[in-house]
Amino acid sequence: MKKRIVFVAFGLFAAILALLGYRLAPQALQQLDYRMKDARFRVRGPITPHKDVVVVAIDHASIKELGRWPWSREVTGKLIENLAYYGTKVTALDIVFSEPQSAVPDAALASSIAKSGNVVMGYFFREEEQAVDPIAIAQMERATVKLMKVAEGVQSIPLIEYSNLDVNLAQFGSNALNFGFFNAKSDGDGLYRRSILLLLYNGDIYPSLAMNALRHYLGGDVMLEVKSYGIDSLQIGSLRVPSQEDGTMALNYYGPARSFRTISAVDVIKKRLKKDELKGAMAFVGATEIGIYDIRPTPFDALQPGVELHATVAANALERRFLKYDGITQMYEMLCILLLPILLGLILAFMPGTFAGLAAFAGTTGLFLTLNYLGFSTGLRDMTIIYPLLGLGLTYLGSESWRNLVVEKKGRQLKKAFSNYVSPDLVREIEKNPDKLVLGGEQREISILFSDIRGFTTVSESLTPPELVTLLNEYLSPMTRIVLEEKGTLDKFIGDAVMAIFNAPLDVPGHAEHACTAAVRMMEELKRLNVGFAERGMHTLDIGVGINTGPAVVGNMGADIRFDYTAIGDSVNLASRLEGLNKYYGSHILVSEDTHKQVSSGRFTFREVDRVRVKGKHLPIVMYELMITNLELLPRFEEGLEKYRSQQFAEAQLIFDQLVADYSDGPSRLYSSRCTDYLETPPPTDWDGVYTAKSK
Repeated sequence: MKKRIVFVAFGLFAAILALLGYRLAPQALQQLDYRMKDARFRVRGPITPHKDVVVVAIDHASIKELGRWPWSREVTGKLIENLAYYGTKVTALDIVFSEPQSAVPDAALASSIAKSGNVVMGYFFREEEQAVDPIAIAQMERATVKLMKVAEGVQSIPLIEYSNLDVNLAQFGSNALNFGFFNAKSDGDGLYRRSILLLLYNGDIYPSLAMNALRHYLGGDVMLEVKSYGIDSLQIGSLRVPSQEDGTMALNYYGPARSFRTISAVDVIKKRLKKDELKGAMAFVGATEIGIYDIRPTPFDALQPGVELHATVAANALERRFLKYDGITQMYEMLCILLLPILLGLILAFMPGTFAGLAAFAGTTGLFLTLNYLGFSTGLRDMTIIYPLLGLGLTYLGSESWRNLVVEKKGRQLKKAFSNYVSPDLVREIEKNPDKLVLGGEQREISILFSDIRGFTTVSESLTPPELVTLLNEYLSPMTRIVLEEKGTLDKFIGDAVMAIFNAPLDVPGHAEHACTAAVRMMEELKRLNVGFAERGMHTLDIGVGINTGPAVVGNMGADIRFDYTAIGDSVNLASRLEGLNKYYGSHILVSEDTHKQVSSGRFTFREVDRVRVKGKHLPIVMYELMITNLELLPRFEEGLEKYRSQQFAEAQLIFDQLVADYSDGPSRLYSSRCTDYLETPPPTDWDGVYTAKSK
């Protein structure tokens, strides 16, 4: 529980730091956030804009056919007239005519503007002072915005303010429908992600080219709602255009350059279009040819013409496809920043290790990015990305650092302590679930395996110490490996003997079967080893194995400065006695009745060997031999055993003698000897067939 609280605390701390960053919004993080938001456009891909928003391009084809820009004003006037001829509802010029050419072409252009009756002329604000025709300035008054609603106490509106402007000649402006500026402002990295909707000049508020084009396209004045924090929205008829407090709008780009329906200006001037092809359209006229247009780098395109930014504002408005950054969006941002790190901390608390923690971090991050993108693509919510990611990253780094420094340090200590006698699988399980490990002793059901080399004293006496060590190492190494592979725990070596336990320190389902499998594999491995020993002129070995299943106390036992993980109890003693009885019965693997009961039917072949009253036990135990050879003798042996227990000793002896002759079977040899004894000295009348062991 303490560990989990620590992980959640890391999440809470990270959330607070991320929220602080969100409030302070340092430039480096903001720029990174912009870049991440840009990626959403590229993931979404281009989409089709409103069909009535058209770009009339002064493009390469137009320059090639009509000559270099600027054209004579008669030609430009022809373009304006023909756009009206093709049915445009509004023609917005991303061009300013601030200087006269000559009387005749200027008059021709003025006439064309008047004849069309649908032209919104462009202009731009500047900082540099210059002389401006007072009449032209006076004409600008009809472009101003009306205040629809101003919050109480508002003293100023946080708009960008300019002191000078570059306007069209008065003779052109007098016939224009209206005017709109085409100033633009990039973010710190040079990309244009927002459009300026409103600017302040000489105490009045002026709308952009796109806004005044929309004004006449939809009909109605541009109305402004101001709240205590700044601009809230613009209203044109029933259309509400949301605005940031500084009068800007986030652009929901449709794609790279030429995403809009684009018509070459020369095709309009030469009347190569179908009649009514532009009927009801809002046409934005501007340059797209390299060298003469204003380049606006965007999230989609590093070379996007500025005229397409105006078209984007108009299309966003007509489709109500605004990127939302309202109170609800900000609430979502706050929830993500605060809750996601805490959630990740909680998840990490249940993760068993570093790699699992990394997967949890990746999963949580992926979930957030997916939800953020869905909010953008379907709900048009312009939510931040970097600050929730910052919180998630800090949570992960802090939690995993603590895990490695504290938790996994303990895990490494446990691993070091257990790696000498616990299987790698169990070590990994201990690392993942250290709370499952009880290091002081616990009672649990286990399977105990003892193995011992027969006649080892004789073997050792015939070898030099180095030879003896070599022999033992070559024998014990594969036997240990087999125990560990079968999920056993190597308890100890006792000279040439091996003690192993199964189902401790952690649960091992089917532990009795694992112990039996280990015993069979040990016998098979011994055969292989003996071949090598014989080839090298070394002693061959024979072993006996005893297995019992039952309750025992397991844990770290000993002194403070020296302890072992081991098992104690009657179940352990019985396994040891079973191993010792192999020598008496001439068998190799003896198991108890409790072990036999837990092994799946058909998994191994067993035969009941005897019912024995071992030393220190009043109740008899039933012993079984796990058979690995001579399986065909089993029916005859069971027949002989039945006759022996019914005191038909002569008949039983005949069977056992035949099995000894055919198979050199150890248990049959023992029973033949017993039959001889009982034929000479019959057992008492209350004989129950149980053999009382005189040793072990």
